[in-house]
Amino acid sequence: MLHTMSTTVAAASERSAAEVNEEIRALWRRSGGRLTTEQRAEYQRLVMEWAAAVPQSHRAA
Repeated sequence: MLHTMSTTVAAASERSAAEVNEEIRALWRRSGGRLTTEQRAEYQRLVMEWAAAVPQSHRAA
């Protein structure tokens, strides 16, 4: 299930890391493994959102 795109990392607290990860995977599937400049920007935003959503206990010390 895809969610609407957010434009800030602040929205990360509203979705779990798993939800964001699924959106990242969907982006890669849609792109066929090659990201356009626009898709790369979306990917970077999603990675930042994912990192913010990862529980503290799962982050490297």
